[in-house]
Amino acid sequence: MSDQADPSALESLIRKGDVDTVLTVFPDGMGRLMGKRVVGRYFLDRVLEDGVHACIYLFTVDMEMEPLPGFTLTSWERGYGDMKMVPDLGTWRLVPWLPRTALVFCDVYTEEGEPIEEAPRWVLKRQLERAGKRGLTVKTASELELYLFRESFDEARAKRYHGLTPVSNYLEDYHILQTSKEEPLVRAIRNAMEAARVPVEFSKGEWGRGQEEINLRYAPALEMADRHVLYKHGVKEIAWQQGGSITFMAKYDMGAAGSSFHLHSSVWDRDGKRNLFATRGSRQGTPLFQQWLAGQMAMARELAYFYAPTVNAYKRYQAGSFAPTRIAAGWDNRTCGFRLCGEGSGFRVENRIPGADANPYLAFAATIAAGLHGVDKKLKPPRLYEGNAYVDPKLQQVPKTLREALDELDRSKVAREALGETVVKHYLHHGRLEQQAFDQAVTDWELVRLFERI
Repeated sequence: MSDQADPSALESLIRKGDVDTVLTVFPDGMGRLMGKRVVGRYFLDRVLEDGVHACIYLFTVDMEMEPLPGFTLTSWERGYGDMKMVPDLGTWRLVPWLPRTALVFCDVYTEEGEPIEEAPRWVLKRQLERAGKRGLTVKTASELELYLFRESFDEARAKRYHGLTPVSNYLEDYHILQTSKEEPLVRAIRNAMEAARVPVEFSKGEWGRGQEEINLRYAPALEMADRHVLYKHGVKEIAWQQGGSITFMAKYDMGAAGSSFHLHSSVWDRDGKRNLFATRGSRQGTPLFQQWLAGQMAMARELAYFYAPTVNAYKRYQAGSFAPTRIAAGWDNRTCGFRLCGEGSGFRVENRIPGADANPYLAFAATIAAGLHGVDKKLKPPRLYEGNAYVDPKLQQVPKTLREALDELDRSKVAREALGETVVKHYLHHGRLEQQAFDQAVTDWELVRLFERI
Protein backbone atom coordinates (compact mmCIF):
# COMPACT_ATOMS: atom_id res chain seq x y z
CA MET A 1 0.00 0.00 0.00
CA SER A 2 1.52 3.30 -1.09
CA ASP A 3 1.84 6.05 1.50
CA GLN A 4 0.88 8.66 -1.10
CA ALA A 5 -2.44 8.76 -2.95
CA ASP A 6 -2.94 9.62 -6.62
CA PRO A 7 -4.30 13.20 -6.72
CA SER A 8 -5.98 12.62 -10.11
CA ALA A 9 -8.13 9.87 -8.57
CA LEU A 10 -9.72 12.40 -6.20
CA GLU A 11 -10.54 14.72 -9.09
CA SER A 12 -12.14 11.82 -10.96
CA LEU A 13 -14.31 10.86 -7.96
CA ILE A 14 -15.49 14.45 -7.55
CA ARG A 15 -16.33 14.90 -11.24
CA LYS A 16 -18.29 11.63 -11.26
CA GLY A 17 -20.23 12.70 -8.16
CA ASP A 18 -18.87 9.88 -5.97
CA VAL A 19 -17.36 12.54 -3.67
CA ASP A 20 -19.32 15.71 -2.98
CA THR A 21 -17.52 16.91 0.17
CA VAL A 22 -13.83 17.33 0.92
CA LEU A 23 -12.67 17.78 4.50
CA THR A 24 -9.66 20.12 4.42
CA VAL A 25 -7.97 19.63 7.79
CA PHE A 26 -4.85 20.30 9.82
CA PRO A 27 -3.81 19.20 13.33
CA ASP A 28 -3.84 21.88 16.02
CA GLY A 29 -1.46 22.02 18.96
CA MET A 30 -3.48 19.45 20.89
CA GLY A 31 -3.69 17.02 17.97
CA ARG A 32 -7.32 17.77 17.08
CA LEU A 33 -8.39 17.97 13.45
CA MET A 34 -9.47 21.48 12.50
CA GLY A 35 -10.60 22.77 9.12
CA LYS A 36 -13.53 23.15 6.75
CA ARG A 37 -15.93 21.07 4.73
CA VAL A 38 -15.54 22.10 1.10
CA VAL A 39 -18.01 21.33 -1.68
CA GLY A 40 -16.25 18.97 -4.08
CA ARG A 41 -16.43 21.07 -7.24
CA TYR A 42 -15.38 24.22 -5.37
CA PHE A 43 -12.39 22.25 -4.10
CA LEU A 44 -11.37 21.57 -7.71
CA ASP A 45 -12.19 25.05 -9.02
CA ARG A 46 -10.64 27.19 -6.28
CA VAL A 47 -9.08 25.38 -3.33
CA LEU A 48 -6.50 23.43 -5.31
CA GLU A 49 -5.05 26.71 -6.54
CA ASP A 50 -5.86 29.17 -3.76
CA GLY A 51 -6.05 27.04 -0.60
CA VAL A 52 -8.53 27.58 2.23
CA HIS A 53 -8.47 30.33 4.83
CA ALA A 54 -8.90 29.89 8.59
CA CYS A 55 -8.32 32.08 11.63
CA ILE A 56 -4.76 31.83 12.93
CA TYR A 57 -6.08 31.90 16.50
CA LEU A 58 -6.59 28.14 16.23
CA PHE A 59 -3.00 27.66 17.44
CA THR A 60 -3.53 29.87 20.50
CA VAL A 61 -6.74 28.49 22.01
CA ASP A 62 -7.30 25.97 24.78
CA MET A 63 -9.47 22.85 24.73
CA GLU A 64 -12.56 25.03 25.24
CA MET A 65 -11.63 27.22 22.23
CA GLU A 66 -10.90 30.14 24.53
CA PRO A 67 -8.32 32.55 22.99
CA LEU A 68 -5.28 32.56 25.27
CA PRO A 69 -3.15 35.67 25.93
CA GLY A 70 0.56 36.19 25.58
CA PHE A 71 1.45 34.38 22.35
CA THR A 72 3.88 35.82 19.82
CA LEU A 73 2.11 34.14 16.89
CA THR A 74 -1.11 36.15 17.17
CA SER A 75 -3.24 38.06 19.67
CA TRP A 76 -6.17 40.46 20.09
CA GLU A 77 -3.67 43.27 19.54
CA ARG A 78 -2.68 41.79 16.18
CA GLY A 79 -6.31 41.27 15.19
CA TYR A 80 -6.43 37.46 14.96
CA GLY A 81 -6.08 37.47 11.20
CA ASP A 82 -6.26 34.62 8.72
CA MET A 83 -3.83 31.93 7.66
CA LYS A 84 -3.86 29.80 4.53
CA MET A 85 -4.41 26.02 4.50
CA VAL A 86 -2.70 24.44 1.48
CA PRO A 87 -3.76 20.86 0.65
CA ASP A 88 -1.07 18.18 0.62
CA LEU A 89 -2.76 16.18 -2.12
CA GLY A 90 -0.73 13.04 -1.53
CA THR A 91 -2.55 12.64 1.80
CA TRP A 92 -6.11 12.52 0.48
CA ARG A 93 -8.27 9.54 1.39
CA LEU A 94 -11.90 8.55 1.44
CA VAL A 95 -13.73 8.76 4.78
CA PRO A 96 -15.89 5.62 4.55
CA TRP A 97 -17.95 6.31 7.67
CA LEU A 98 -19.23 9.59 6.16
CA PRO A 99 -21.21 9.57 2.88
CA ARG A 100 -19.40 10.71 -0.27
CA THR A 101 -16.67 12.39 1.76
CA ALA A 102 -12.92 12.63 1.24
CA LEU A 103 -10.29 14.17 3.49
CA VAL A 104 -7.00 15.88 2.74
CA PHE A 105 -4.38 17.12 5.19
CA CYS A 106 -3.17 20.69 4.75
CA ASP A 107 -0.05 22.61 5.66
CA VAL A 108 -0.58 26.07 7.09
CA TYR A 109 1.05 29.31 5.98
CA THR A 110 0.81 32.97 6.86
CA GLU A 111 -1.02 35.19 4.40
CA GLU A 112 2.42 36.20 3.15
CA GLY A 113 3.19 32.57 2.30
CA GLU A 114 5.57 31.72 5.14
CA PRO A 115 5.23 28.38 6.98
CA ILE A 116 3.74 28.70 10.46
CA GLU A 117 6.59 27.05 12.31
CA GLU A 118 4.58 26.48 15.50
CA ALA A 119 2.09 24.25 13.63
CA PRO A 120 2.65 20.59 14.62
CA ARG A 121 2.93 19.33 11.05
CA TRP A 122 5.72 21.84 10.37
CA VAL A 123 7.45 21.00 13.67
CA LEU A 124 7.67 17.36 12.57
CA LYS A 125 8.66 18.24 9.00
CA ARG A 126 11.60 20.30 10.27
CA GLN A 127 12.95 17.35 12.25
CA LEU A 128 12.52 15.06 9.24
CA GLU A 129 14.51 17.58 7.19
CA ARG A 130 17.31 17.41 9.78
CA ALA A 131 17.31 13.61 9.58
CA GLY A 132 17.25 13.74 5.78
CA LYS A 133 20.38 15.90 5.69
CA ARG A 134 22.13 13.05 7.49
CA GLY A 135 20.86 10.53 4.93
CA LEU A 136 18.35 9.04 7.37
CA THR A 137 14.68 8.10 7.01
CA VAL A 138 12.70 7.82 10.25
CA LYS A 139 9.81 5.36 10.49
CA THR A 140 7.43 5.22 13.42
CA ALA A 141 4.41 3.30 14.66
CA SER A 142 1.67 4.11 17.16
CA GLU A 143 0.14 1.69 19.64
CA LEU A 144 -2.90 3.49 21.06
CA GLU A 145 -5.09 2.36 23.93
CA LEU A 146 -8.61 3.62 24.59
CA TYR A 147 -11.69 2.99 26.73
CA LEU A 148 -15.14 2.16 25.34
CA PHE A 149 -18.34 3.14 27.20
CA ARG A 150 -22.00 2.27 26.71
CA GLU A 151 -23.13 5.87 27.22
CA SER A 152 -23.15 8.22 24.25
CA PHE A 153 -20.95 11.32 24.37
CA ASP A 154 -24.03 13.42 25.20
CA GLU A 155 -25.08 11.04 27.99
CA ALA A 156 -21.54 10.98 29.39
CA ARG A 157 -21.41 14.78 29.44
CA ALA A 158 -24.81 14.97 31.15
CA LYS A 159 -23.41 12.70 33.88
CA ARG A 160 -20.31 14.93 34.11
CA TYR A 161 -18.35 11.81 33.12
CA HIS A 162 -19.06 10.13 36.49
CA GLY A 163 -20.44 6.64 36.90
CA LEU A 164 -19.92 5.68 33.27
CA THR A 165 -20.44 2.09 32.15
CA PRO A 166 -17.42 0.47 30.49
CA VAL A 167 -18.35 -2.12 27.87
CA SER A 168 -16.71 -4.79 30.07
CA ASN A 169 -17.18 -5.64 33.74
CA TYR A 170 -13.76 -7.28 34.08
CA LEU A 171 -10.14 -6.84 32.97
CA GLU A 172 -10.06 -8.07 29.39
CA ASP A 173 -6.38 -8.28 28.44
CA TYR A 174 -6.24 -10.62 25.41
CA HIS A 175 -9.78 -11.94 26.15
CA ILE A 176 -11.59 -13.22 23.08
CA LEU A 177 -15.02 -13.67 24.73
CA GLN A 178 -15.25 -10.08 25.94
CA THR A 179 -13.81 -8.58 22.78
CA SER A 180 -16.41 -10.51 20.77
CA LYS A 181 -19.01 -8.47 22.65
CA GLU A 182 -17.20 -5.31 21.51
CA GLU A 183 -16.66 -6.53 17.96
CA PRO A 184 -19.56 -4.67 16.29
CA LEU A 185 -17.83 -1.38 17.11
CA VAL A 186 -14.19 -2.48 16.93
CA ARG A 187 -14.70 -4.33 13.66
CA ALA A 188 -16.32 -1.21 12.21
CA ILE A 189 -13.27 0.78 13.32
CA ARG A 190 -10.75 -1.68 11.86
CA ASN A 191 -12.50 -1.95 8.52
CA ALA A 192 -13.18 1.77 8.21
CA MET A 193 -9.55 2.59 8.93
CA GLU A 194 -8.34 0.14 6.32
CA ALA A 195 -10.67 1.76 3.78
CA ALA A 196 -9.33 5.20 4.79
CA ARG A 197 -5.71 4.18 4.11
CA VAL A 198 -4.92 3.79 7.80
CA PRO A 199 -3.65 0.18 7.84
CA VAL A 200 -4.42 -1.75 11.03
CA GLU A 201 -2.45 -4.75 12.26
CA PHE A 202 -4.76 -6.06 14.98
CA SER A 203 -6.99 -5.22 17.91
CA LYS A 204 -7.04 -6.79 21.38
CA GLY A 205 -8.49 -6.37 24.81
CA GLU A 206 -6.27 -4.40 27.18
CA TRP A 207 -5.58 -4.36 30.91
CA GLY A 208 -8.68 -2.42 31.87
CA ARG A 209 -12.46 -2.80 31.95
CA GLY A 210 -13.60 -1.76 28.50
CA GLN A 211 -10.05 -0.98 27.37
CA GLU A 212 -8.96 -1.87 23.84
CA GLU A 213 -5.77 -1.50 21.86
CA ILE A 214 -5.87 -1.12 18.09
CA ASN A 215 -2.42 -1.18 16.51
CA LEU A 216 -1.61 0.74 13.35
CA ARG A 217 1.02 -0.42 10.85
CA TYR A 218 4.31 1.49 10.86
CA ALA A 219 5.11 4.09 8.20
CA PRO A 220 7.38 7.09 7.54
CA ALA A 221 6.90 9.45 10.46
CA LEU A 222 4.82 12.18 8.78
CA GLU A 223 2.45 9.66 7.21
CA MET A 224 2.22 7.85 10.56
CA ALA A 225 1.28 11.07 12.36
CA ASP A 226 -1.44 11.79 9.78
CA ARG A 227 -2.80 8.26 10.22
CA HIS A 228 -2.67 8.59 14.01
CA VAL A 229 -4.76 11.76 14.24
CA LEU A 230 -7.25 10.56 11.62
CA TYR A 231 -7.62 7.31 13.54
CA LYS A 232 -8.31 9.09 16.85
CA HIS A 233 -10.81 11.38 15.14
CA GLY A 234 -12.51 8.57 13.22
CA VAL A 235 -12.81 6.26 16.22
CA LYS A 236 -14.85 8.91 18.03
CA GLU A 237 -17.13 9.50 15.05
CA ILE A 238 -17.74 5.77 14.52
CA ALA A 239 -18.46 5.28 18.24
CA TRP A 240 -20.85 8.25 18.15
CA GLN A 241 -22.67 6.70 15.18
CA GLN A 242 -23.20 3.51 17.21
CA GLY A 243 -24.42 5.40 20.30
CA GLY A 244 -21.32 4.82 22.42
CA SER A 245 -18.37 6.91 23.54
CA ILE A 246 -14.61 6.57 23.73
CA THR A 247 -11.84 8.33 25.60
CA PHE A 248 -8.15 8.63 24.86
CA MET A 249 -7.44 10.30 28.21
CA ALA A 250 -4.17 9.07 29.65
CA LYS A 251 -5.84 8.28 33.00
CA TYR A 252 -9.62 8.59 33.05
CA ASP A 253 -9.93 6.91 36.49
CA MET A 254 -7.26 6.36 39.14
CA GLY A 255 -8.69 2.88 39.72
CA ALA A 256 -8.22 1.90 36.07
CA ALA A 257 -5.18 1.27 33.90
CA GLY A 258 -3.93 4.25 31.94
CA SER A 259 -4.07 4.53 28.16
CA SER A 260 -0.70 4.75 26.46
CA PHE A 261 0.67 5.69 23.08
CA HIS A 262 3.63 3.33 22.75
CA LEU A 263 5.88 5.07 20.24
CA HIS A 264 8.03 2.78 18.10
CA SER A 265 10.86 4.29 16.08
CA SER A 266 13.48 2.96 13.69
CA VAL A 267 15.94 4.60 11.30
CA TRP A 268 16.38 3.51 7.69
CA ASP A 269 18.60 4.48 4.78
CA ARG A 270 17.77 7.44 2.54
CA ASP A 271 15.50 5.32 0.32
CA GLY A 272 13.70 3.78 3.29
CA LYS A 273 14.68 0.27 2.16
CA ARG A 274 17.16 -0.89 4.82
CA ASN A 275 16.80 -0.79 8.59
CA LEU A 276 20.00 0.75 9.99
CA PHE A 277 19.40 -0.48 13.54
CA ALA A 278 19.55 -4.25 13.22
CA THR A 279 22.63 -6.43 13.67
CA ARG A 280 22.30 -10.13 12.90
CA GLY A 281 22.38 -12.25 16.04
CA SER A 282 22.66 -9.29 18.45
CA ARG A 283 20.22 -7.48 20.69
CA GLN A 284 22.60 -4.53 21.05
CA GLY A 285 21.93 -3.14 17.57
CA THR A 286 24.29 -1.10 15.41
CA PRO A 287 26.35 1.84 16.71
CA LEU A 288 23.70 4.11 15.11
CA PHE A 289 21.00 2.37 17.13
CA GLN A 290 23.02 2.70 20.32
CA GLN A 291 23.42 6.43 19.73
CA TRP A 292 19.71 6.85 18.87
CA LEU A 293 18.70 5.02 22.03
CA ALA A 294 21.16 7.00 24.14
CA GLY A 295 19.71 10.24 22.79
CA GLN A 296 16.18 9.09 23.62
CA MET A 297 17.18 8.34 27.19
CA ALA A 298 19.27 11.49 27.65
CA MET A 299 16.43 13.73 26.50
CA ALA A 300 13.49 11.84 28.03
CA ARG A 301 12.96 14.33 30.85
CA GLU A 302 13.68 17.49 28.85
CA LEU A 303 11.22 16.51 26.10
CA ALA A 304 8.63 14.85 28.37
CA TYR A 305 6.08 17.62 27.74
CA PHE A 306 5.76 16.50 24.12
CA TYR A 307 4.98 12.96 25.30
CA ALA A 308 2.66 14.02 28.13
CA PRO A 309 1.07 17.41 27.37
CA THR A 310 -1.77 17.49 29.91
CA VAL A 311 -2.10 17.67 33.69
CA ASN A 312 -3.87 14.32 33.53
CA ALA A 313 -1.05 12.59 31.62
CA TYR A 314 1.23 12.41 34.65
CA LYS A 315 -1.31 10.50 36.71
CA ARG A 316 -0.71 7.54 34.39
CA TYR A 317 2.84 6.98 35.67
CA GLN A 318 2.11 4.50 38.46
CA ALA A 319 4.40 1.64 39.53
CA GLY A 320 3.11 -1.81 38.60
CA SER A 321 0.63 -0.42 36.08
CA PHE A 322 2.60 -1.15 32.86
CA ALA A 323 3.15 2.61 32.53
CA PRO A 324 6.80 3.55 33.10
CA THR A 325 8.09 5.52 36.06
CA ARG A 326 11.85 5.17 35.41
CA ILE A 327 14.13 6.05 32.50
CA ALA A 328 15.75 2.75 31.61
CA ALA A 329 16.05 0.57 28.52
CA GLY A 330 15.65 -3.20 28.52
CA TRP A 331 15.14 -6.01 26.10
CA ASP A 332 11.39 -6.78 25.99
CA ASN A 333 11.07 -5.35 29.52
CA ARG A 334 7.76 -3.58 30.11
CA THR A 335 8.88 -2.06 33.42
CA CYS A 336 11.29 0.24 31.53
CA GLY A 337 10.58 3.55 29.84
CA PHE A 338 12.26 2.19 26.70
CA ARG A 339 11.75 -1.35 25.45
CA LEU A 340 13.88 -2.94 22.73
CA CYS A 341 12.00 -5.39 20.54
CA GLY A 342 11.79 -6.98 17.10
CA GLU A 343 14.39 -8.53 14.87
CA GLY A 344 15.79 -7.95 11.41
CA SER A 345 13.97 -5.12 9.63
CA GLY A 346 11.55 -5.00 12.58
CA PHE A 347 14.24 -4.19 15.17
CA ARG A 348 13.26 -0.96 16.94
CA VAL A 349 12.92 0.90 20.20
CA GLU A 350 9.55 1.39 21.87
CA ASN A 351 9.16 4.54 23.95
CA ARG A 352 6.54 3.71 26.59
CA ILE A 353 6.44 7.22 28.10
CA PRO A 354 3.81 8.89 25.80
CA GLY A 355 0.16 8.74 26.81
CA ALA A 356 -2.76 8.37 24.41
CA ASP A 357 -3.40 12.12 24.81
CA ALA A 358 -0.09 13.10 23.16
CA ASN A 359 0.02 14.95 19.85
CA PRO A 360 1.81 12.49 17.51
CA TYR A 361 3.46 15.18 15.38
CA LEU A 362 5.10 16.70 18.44
CA ALA A 363 5.91 13.31 20.01
CA PHE A 364 7.55 12.10 16.78
CA ALA A 365 9.41 15.41 16.42
CA ALA A 366 10.73 15.07 19.98
CA THR A 367 11.75 11.48 19.26
CA ILE A 368 13.75 12.54 16.20
CA ALA A 369 15.30 15.52 17.96
CA ALA A 370 16.41 13.27 20.82
CA GLY A 371 17.69 10.55 18.51
CA LEU A 372 19.69 12.97 16.37
CA HIS A 373 21.17 14.49 19.53
CA GLY A 374 22.47 11.04 20.43
CA VAL A 375 23.80 10.46 16.91
CA ASP A 376 25.49 13.86 16.61
CA LYS A 377 27.12 13.60 20.05
CA LYS A 378 27.88 9.87 19.63
CA LEU A 379 26.30 9.14 23.00
CA LYS A 380 26.43 5.68 24.51
CA PRO A 381 23.46 4.23 26.42
CA PRO A 382 23.82 2.39 29.73
CA ARG A 383 23.80 -1.40 29.70
CA LEU A 384 20.42 -2.94 29.01
CA TYR A 385 18.43 -3.07 32.21
CA GLU A 386 17.31 -6.39 33.67
CA GLY A 387 14.79 -6.77 36.45
CA ASN A 388 12.04 -4.57 37.84
CA ALA A 389 12.81 -0.94 36.96
CA TYR A 390 9.89 0.26 39.07
CA VAL A 391 11.73 -0.44 42.33
CA ASP A 392 15.25 0.72 41.43
CA PRO A 393 15.93 4.09 43.12
CA LYS A 394 19.18 4.55 41.15
CA LEU A 395 17.25 5.16 37.93
CA GLN A 396 16.08 8.62 36.88
CA GLN A 397 12.35 9.14 37.15
CA VAL A 398 9.90 10.21 34.49
CA PRO A 399 8.61 13.70 35.47
CA LYS A 400 5.77 13.41 37.97
CA THR A 401 3.83 16.54 37.00
CA LEU A 402 3.20 18.83 34.06
CA ARG A 403 4.88 21.63 35.97
CA GLU A 404 8.05 19.55 36.39
CA ALA A 405 8.09 18.66 32.68
CA LEU A 406 7.67 22.30 31.66
CA ASP A 407 10.57 23.32 33.89
CA GLU A 408 12.72 20.63 32.25
CA LEU A 409 11.80 21.87 28.78
CA ASP A 410 12.48 25.48 29.77
CA ARG A 411 16.03 24.54 30.88
CA SER A 412 16.76 22.49 27.75
CA LYS A 413 19.41 23.92 25.42
CA VAL A 414 19.13 20.86 23.19
CA ALA A 415 15.39 21.39 22.68
CA ARG A 416 15.96 25.00 21.64
CA GLU A 417 18.78 24.05 19.27
CA ALA A 418 16.81 21.22 17.68
CA LEU A 419 13.25 22.56 17.63
CA GLY A 420 13.98 26.29 17.58
CA GLU A 421 13.29 29.03 20.07
CA THR A 422 9.98 29.94 18.41
CA VAL A 423 8.56 26.43 18.82
CA VAL A 424 9.82 25.87 22.37
CA LYS A 425 8.57 29.27 23.54
CA HIS A 426 5.12 28.66 21.98
CA TYR A 427 4.55 25.27 23.61
CA LEU A 428 6.02 26.31 26.96
CA HIS A 429 3.49 29.13 27.05
CA HIS A 430 0.67 26.78 26.07
CA GLY A 431 1.64 24.30 28.78
CA ARG A 432 1.95 26.95 31.49
CA LEU A 433 -1.47 28.37 30.72
CA GLU A 434 -2.92 24.85 30.94
CA GLN A 435 -1.23 24.36 34.31
CA GLN A 436 -2.56 27.73 35.47
CA ALA A 437 -6.11 26.80 34.45
CA PHE A 438 -5.89 23.60 36.46
CA ASP A 439 -4.37 25.36 39.47
CA GLN A 440 -7.37 27.71 39.57
CA ALA A 441 -10.01 24.97 39.27
CA VAL A 442 -11.94 23.53 42.23
CA THR A 443 -12.02 19.76 41.73
CA ASP A 444 -14.49 17.08 42.78
CA TRP A 445 -11.73 15.63 44.99
CA GLU A 446 -11.63 18.85 47.01
CA LEU A 447 -15.40 19.00 47.38
CA VAL A 448 -15.70 15.38 48.56
CA ARG A 449 -12.79 15.72 50.94
CA LEU A 450 -13.54 19.12 52.41
CA PHE A 451 -17.14 20.32 51.89
CA GLU A 452 -18.62 18.87 55.08
CA ARG A 453 -15.67 17.89 57.24
CA ILE A 454 -13.18 20.72 57.15
